[in-house]
Amino acid sequence: MPKKFTDEEKARAVRMVQEQRSEYPTLRATCEAVGSRLGIGRETLRGWVGQAKVDAGEAEGPTTAEREELRQLKAEVRRLREDNAILKAAANFLRGGTRPPKAKLMGFIDAQRELGHAVESICRVLRVQGCRIAARTYRAWKRDLAPTRAELELAYVVNTILDIIFTVDAEGRRLTPEGLYGRRKLTALLRRQGHDVNGYVVDKAMRLLGHAGIRRGRQVRTTIPGKDGRRAGDLLNRDFTAPAPNEVWVADFTYCRTWAGFCYTAFVVDVFADRIVSWHVQTTKHTELVTIPLRMALWSRDREAHPVTQGLIAHSDAGSQYTSVRYTDHLMLEGLSASIGSVGDAYDNALMESIIGLYKTECIRTTVFHDGPYKTVTDVEYATAGWVDWYNHRRLHSRLGYTTPVEFEHAHYTAPLTEGQPR
Repeated sequence: MPKKFTDEEKARAVRMVQEQRSEYPTLRATCEAVGSRLGIGRETLRGWVGQAKVDAGEAEGPTTAEREELRQLKAEVRRLREDNAILKAAANFLRGGTRPPKAKLMGFIDAQRELGHAVESICRVLRVQGCRIAARTYRAWKRDLAPTRAELELAYVVNTILDIIFTVDAEGRRLTPEGLYGRRKLTALLRRQGHDVNGYVVDKAMRLLGHAGIRRGRQVRTTIPGKDGRRAGDLLNRDFTAPAPNEVWVADFTYCRTWAGFCYTAFVVDVFADRIVSWHVQTTKHTELVTIPLRMALWSRDREAHPVTQGLIAHSDAGSQYTSVRYTDHLMLEGLSASIGSVGDAYDNALMESIIGLYKTECIRTTVFHDGPYKTVTDVEYATAGWVDWYNHRRLHSRLGYTTPVEFEHAHYTAPLTEGQPR
């Protein structure tokens, strides 16, 4: 181990070299002679003498004070780089906004130690991020017994939930559509992904993260009945079930606020699997608001090789758009049966009211599918397109046994026939 010399020892050695310089032919020989008496290496002593000349202004180069300042700056840069590396990992690690469980904290510190970071540095960065933990606390935990099975399971579920409900990109942490789920659907999603979890552990993990599923707001009345009061009868009688796709469709629309004014979003939903067959957004409540999605729904089913046959029930509320001549004539030309609920009774179109409630809660009132406020109708269309895609292909529906509408329809079309065997 190299010997460390005090400043007094260095100054004395330099002074002796300067005093004995005239006795020897070269500085190297002088340093070798003096160094042998003091137990200092020749080149080390030459370096001290050269630095003394720089400090005295007799030679060019950085002074001792400047060298010390440079050393401190380099050490600060190394510390900042280390803190930055830990901070990047900690930002992803602490993205839930709450203190992780003990086992997860220890695992994170252990992983950072394997990368060469000091325990003190790791704990300092964690404290800056709001997770108060001291190095001695970590070492005390390491001396204790290993974490229990329940603690490990909880830490595993917390980590898995964080990976599901949040994503990290160049703009920072963002909530995913699955982050809208409550305990039941999140448990079903984890089980679909192959994780053996129960609802109690998921509920505990969500409470530990301070995360809860989104809740619906109050409903707003948008149905304006036709003035003449003439409309088709109610063919469903609040029975929103169907034995197969393309048997019963329900339709309705809702309003959305934008900076440019109000716009309106209309939907057509297949009752069999609650699948949104088509949707349309426009800035007025003219009849095209409901006729365009109807034509889109018919075209979509034809493209999927499941064309609509005559007799399909097209159910809606008693709004003036759905009782208009253009809409009812279009239904008749396509061979569809019109069905209209009573005025001012949301239960007569309850399924559509429920889906519109989901749309307003999960899409319009969050930033999951669109960043910032809705400025124009284009922003609403962009968000609606993302939500409908997620709703049909990835959102779990409890009524469908926690499967998606597309999966539920696909299972129907691919199911083997149940007809009896010929005799």
